[in-house]
Amino acid sequence: MKFIIPFLLAVLISGTCQADPPHLRDRQTGKYLGNLSANPYDPNSVSNPHGQYGSEYSQDSINNPHGQYGSRYSNDSVNNPHATNPPAIYDNNGYDTRYRY
Repeated sequence: MKFIIPFLLAVLISGTCQADPPHLRDRQTGKYLGNLSANPYDPNSVSNPHGQYGSEYSQDSINNPHGQYGSRYSNDSVNNPHATNPPAIYDNNGYDTRYRY
């Protein structure tokens, strides 16, 4: 019994120390384009349909089919398989994940 309480405390504390999710940036300009969180209530998440980075109407959103970062035809879009400047995924330390192994 005396081992259960410290274990539960450790589990509860570890949940508050989680790292931030990776985020997107424009490779050329470095413009922040939101984080890759599945949390629809996070104001910076690309999964928030009402937020700046998740709304289908926001110019900064990858979910806007008519915007720079969401159009099938834009050279800066995640939805264009032939784009030469799609947004890059960066980890919590600011490193482009393409160069991680």
